Amino acid sequence: MPNTGENRMNTTHSRPSRRAFLGTLALGATAFTARGAFAEELTRTPTTNEGPFYPTKLPLDTDNDLLIINDAITPAVGEVTHLGGRLLDAKGDPLRNAVIEIWQCDRDGTYLKQYTRDGDKFDTNFQGYGRFLTGSTGEFYFRTIKPVPYRGRAAAHIHARIWKGDKKLLTTECFVKGLPNNERDGQFKQIRARDPKGHETLCLDFVPLKGSKIGELAVKWDIVLGYTPEA
Repeated sequence: MPNTGENRMNTTHSRPSRRAFLGTLALGATAFTARGAFAEELTRTPTTNEGPFYPTKLPLDTDNDLLIINDAITPAVGEVTHLGGRLLDAKGDPLRNAVIEIWQCDRDGTYLKQYTRDGDKFDTNFQGYGRFLTGSTGEFYFRTIKPVPYRGRAAAHIHARIWKGDKKLLTTECFVKGLPNNERDGQFKQIRARDPKGHETLCLDFVPLKGSKIGELAVKWDIVLGYTPEA
């Protein structure tokens, strides 16, 4: 897996919109404060295919802000989206010091891999890939763009992969809830047929970020593993 020791992985961005979004995550935090607070195990996040576009050559910047590369001043094009949540085990306990990777296409439907391999047109201000080391409460956060469909996949989605040390724990993806195109996507329908309850946890609401003057979106995604730190 990629080296996860770089200083910029958990870079804190002082933008008010990010602070506002992290505040929204705190609204549900009390549900996770007590061990054993759940009468039943949480629904585990389904495994999905990695797909053909995981980047074989990582960008120079691999932090959790996919809209700005290093110290550039020009951001990526797209609907700004704040994606965050918690990484939990099936009992609801947080999993800390795990690395979450995400990757997705740019606003025009091109992946970083297609750009670096085939020279396809790509928004070079968009990282296309990022990673985050979870904290003590299992929290993670990314600033990215709202995903779009592309040739070959009708459902807009963001890929994710979770590592603990050198062990890969899960590969999955999330979807924009309620899009008509979802029903034309083979992967979307396969996951639902295999695991209807788990499938629901992958369909996320992209809601307007309160107070944003530029139409930013907020998405909360709790990822639940069939894994405990003791294991």
